[in-house]
Amino acid sequence: MTDKTNFSWQGKKVFLTGHTGFKGGWLALWLASKGATVRGYALDPNTTPNLFDVARVGDLVEDVRGDIRDSAALDRAVQEFAPEVVFHLAAQPLVRLSYADPILTYETNVIGTARVLDAVRRTPTVQAVVSVTTDKCYENKEWVWGYRETDPLGGYDPYSSSKACAEIVSAAYRQSYFPVDRLAEHGVGIATARAGNVIGGGDWSLDRLIPDLVRGFLDGTPVPIRRPHAIRPWQHVLEPLYGYIRLAEELLGSGGEGSSRLEVAKYASAYNFGPSDDDARPVQWIVERMTDFWGHGASWVLDLDPSVHEAGYLKLDASKARADLAWTPQLRLENALHWLVQWYRTWQESPAGSKDMQAFTLTQIANYESLLKP
Repeated sequence: MTDKTNFSWQGKKVFLTGHTGFKGGWLALWLASKGATVRGYALDPNTTPNLFDVARVGDLVEDVRGDIRDSAALDRAVQEFAPEVVFHLAAQPLVRLSYADPILTYETNVIGTARVLDAVRRTPTVQAVVSVTTDKCYENKEWVWGYRETDPLGGYDPYSSSKACAEIVSAAYRQSYFPVDRLAEHGVGIATARAGNVIGGGDWSLDRLIPDLVRGFLDGTPVPIRRPHAIRPWQHVLEPLYGYIRLAEELLGSGGEGSSRLEVAKYASAYNFGPSDDDARPVQWIVERMTDFWGHGASWVLDLDPSVHEAGYLKLDASKARADLAWTPQLRLENALHWLVQWYRTWQESPAGSKDMQAFTLTQIANYESLLKP
């Protein structure tokens, strides 16, 4: 992948839901480093520590706290800001929590997405929307090949099905209010992005593999691992985030101000962002390499009672993103694991904030961008 566009984010107004989360925090820092003016809208971080505080995301973006289910507050935050671009990442993102609280999951992921898109409908400055869902939005048939954007949506559990619903809601808003064949009239392109299992520094989510490993390694306690043979499309968080950025650039018209809105209509659709086939690895492969990379104090045990259903095999076909966006993964999985271990080790060795984790995070972003150069 080479960064072939001459697109400039300098001064672009970006409304980002979920900026206090793991992926949202990385995206907020990246967009701010590109010169964008970012307003984040999200609930408080749900873990301590968290990337938002540790990397001081709020220093570089406008931090608005609110619930995407609150239509009045959301409308006010969007309309007052008058953004050109909306990235929608706010979500209830955990499978096991969705079993414990399905109503919260559906209200946030389905109704919340509808409220974001409805706020866009009432904000005439918006030109591009990237609504982020998940690789789990597909009807999982345990295929050994990757799912394509045209495969049926579905979901065994409340989380997965809620994200399939979010895809359907996004498509319905696109077809009803922002049809691609009339994009020259309304000027708004809506795309959805389906990414695999993302990993990277600063994720302290509960009940997620990498954060669980890091917590156990730091405490020196064996980490219980469920379903070691389950295969997932692992990738560093910067991989799909670059895909989201490229998608937004094309929706805005990366050819420049004179680009016809009709020229970007093809990008108003769904896109997968996943790793190369040989980086879709079993959980045990990840765990063993994380244990080796971490060294002293790192160990794990098999969880004999995983309790809830989770897919055993899941891969994505990202051919469309490669063809349309010139997007391909840059970091092999072992390198991605090195990067995240380096992030957490730097944070661990930073008593009382002696290491600037914002600067370190931005350095990793800059290092990733250097891989994109021709």
